[in-house]
Amino acid sequence: MGFWGYFVVGKNTGPLSGLEALSEVREDLALYDERVGGWQVWERPSELEVGDMGALARGVCRETGAPALFAFVMGSDCVVVEAAMPDGGSWFACLGREAMAGYLQADGLLLEDLFLSPQDAAEKGVAWAAEAGKTVELEPLVTVLSAEADPLAEELFGYFLDVLGLERQQ
Repeated sequence: MGFWGYFVVGKNTGPLSGLEALSEVREDLALYDERVGGWQVWERPSELEVGDMGALARGVCRETGAPALFAFVMGSDCVVVEAAMPDGGSWFACLGREAMAGYLQADGLLLEDLFLSPQDAAEKGVAWAAEAGKTVELEPLVTVLSAEADPLAEELFGYFLDVLGLERQQ
């Protein structure tokens, strides 16, 4: 059984865990990764019920004034991503589409019922990156949004952050 839990990504001068938007979940948040320019990735193991991911992402976005991401990892197989932007609203995507389709099938749902296509999500990703002050190419985003986790969805999510322009610290 792989990792079940979520990541919160945002830019802040202090720890994201101190934000009011994360007050209900901060107890189990742990710093997972720090990226260049004050970008932080926080992790929290969780069961299936994570509440309103969008509200958390939008809350972090409002409080920091910067784009934010909330990602729920399902058994290290796939990732639900909700992105929020100060000027551009929010959008849903997934990483590991084949594995996600398997999870959704149990509930009689299709990927298209919940998530943007890789192309449409990549276009939103370019806009998200622009609001984060980054210039990124569309095609690498389409590629990562079309890829399967090999071997772990957490690693695919890390690569997604890379192509969004959130550089890893040396």
